[in-house]
Amino acid sequence: MCRWPLLLLCGLLPGAAAGGSGRPFPHRTLLDSEGKYWLSWGPRGGRLAFRLEVRTAGYVGFGFSPTGTMAAADIVVGGVVRGRPYLQDYFTNANRELKKDVQQDYHLEYAMENSTHTIIEFTRELHTCDINDKSITESTVRVIWAYHHEDVGEAGPKYHESSRGTKSLRLLNPEKTNVLSTAVPYFDLVNQNVPIPNKGTTYWCQMFKIPMLQEKHHVVKVKPVIQRGHESLVHHILLYQCSSNFSDSVLDHGHECYHPNMPDAFLTCETVIFAWAIGGEGFSYPPHVGLSLGTPLDPHYVLLEVHYDNPTYKEGLIDNSGLRLFHTTDIRKYDAGVIEAGLWVSLFHTIPPGLPDFRSEGHCTLECLEEALEVEKPSGIHVFAVLLHAHLAGRGIRLRHFRKGEEMGLLAYDDDFDFNFQEFQYLKEERTILPGDNLITECRYNTKDRSRMTWGGLSTRNEMCLSYLLYYPRINLTRCASIPDIMEQLQFIGVKEIYRPVTTWPFIIKSPKQYKNLSFMDAMNKFKWTKKEGLAFNKLVLSLPVNVRCSKTDNAEWSIQGMTALPPDIERPYKAEPLVCGASSTSLHGNVSLELLLCFVVWAAH
Repeated sequence: MCRWPLLLLCGLLPGAAAGGSGRPFPHRTLLDSEGKYWLSWGPRGGRLAFRLEVRTAGYVGFGFSPTGTMAAADIVVGGVVRGRPYLQDYFTNANRELKKDVQQDYHLEYAMENSTHTIIEFTRELHTCDINDKSITESTVRVIWAYHHEDVGEAGPKYHESSRGTKSLRLLNPEKTNVLSTAVPYFDLVNQNVPIPNKGTTYWCQMFKIPMLQEKHHVVKVKPVIQRGHESLVHHILLYQCSSNFSDSVLDHGHECYHPNMPDAFLTCETVIFAWAIGGEGFSYPPHVGLSLGTPLDPHYVLLEVHYDNPTYKEGLIDNSGLRLFHTTDIRKYDAGVIEAGLWVSLFHTIPPGLPDFRSEGHCTLECLEEALEVEKPSGIHVFAVLLHAHLAGRGIRLRHFRKGEEMGLLAYDDDFDFNFQEFQYLKEERTILPGDNLITECRYNTKDRSRMTWGGLSTRNEMCLSYLLYYPRINLTRCASIPDIMEQLQFIGVKEIYRPVTTWPFIIKSPKQYKNLSFMDAMNKFKWTKKEGLAFNKLVLSLPVNVRCSKTDNAEWSIQGMTALPPDIERPYKAEPLVCGASSTSLHGNVSLELLLCFVVWAAH
């Protein structure tokens, strides 16, 4: 049964210490851009507890939606009328019609209203077994919110007009208990007076040099520094580690990311070392782990990528947001490392148009992990957090873990991936990776709204399929990735021969006639893709040999040799070959993908 304690605390403002159930809520975020709607949440036994603090004397609405809209949503509406609280469970159908749920699964814990605010606390099971409710999992959850200046009447809630919104959150992120001393020093990596264009989406990149440190330090926490009033403008921030061979002139100017005129130096910044998204919190390293700075092996240059969201096309916005890194000379036991696993970012990652569900896989192979770990750390490494990364077509990502051919539990997953909400997931328990293990990053894409091929690449309209593993102790392995053979992909659409030697990028088709003198990209776009053809192509790509990258910190490759296979239900053959250029065959027989990939890397760098 619901408990309805009611405290009418006049003058109480949201966030004040008084009032409420008295139980802690470890997570808290602002849902709107005007500071009127705050959400707090946290575990409460086997349930999840929520607290809504809203500047209204009417009803407050909150819910879960598969798309962030009112369609097929799970909604709860509450408020206080003449001193009596109410909380009602609703749902909507595909036509957005609001209906009261026969099975009431939200349980009121506390309610309060004063002259300006309404506060509601309630709990809910993660899985209610109600077909009208949405299960709460470790995946991204799209919450929806609304409020009105009037309470719910006999006819139900009145339309909320513009007092509504949506936000992606991860509600089951583990709590972080380690608290930093206020005396811990920090430095900021923040943009300086960035002019925000009057367009919906802007990605701004700025390179920074890590401050000179006289001895080794450990970064123990990273938190966002968001300019006041820009809480809804700054959508997400990524921090990349860059190569070290630059002059400081690269620091002079920022530039719009993924732009054709973006400085070449920015292209060397490939490994994500931190990610924050709107609604996310600062990231604290475990008490025994820190990100090392100040030694020759550590990052000297980093790239800050900030995604600005300006849906109303406001003009004259200037931003000074970024990140704050807390560091200490009280060195922890282990240095943290980052491994990029998944699909090698390349145009050879291909996704046909018009498909509701296309699957790509990137392999961190047994051979790569075995060689690197046997040399560096035979007892294995310990993963404590994972960032799953794709772009706008991405719908779900899973990081699978195998040992001696047997699949273990998922290392991380997000079955409701949202490109606009990306942050490192803390693992509930650290996961050990041993020599001989292998990993598969599995991504699902939806290209129903696209009429042309989607290619692997840096732009948000291109795609990626990556997992970034935060682990300890740090070893000399930064990338463990694969890419399917391109020639067998081209055979699917009927390509027989390409021009050799390759002197242009993208390379050019020689035969058959319908593709003659077209680039391989134009040929794949010319092919008549149907849903049937797309599904057959997906089945082929998942069975193809793959070329493997197993990269050290200096981008040199570990010398992988031999073949490997996964369990029969997901068996994938691997081609592990050296990165060399110069094969002379003009037909599609034989593997020339690696040569072409190397040439692509050279051309891309120029």
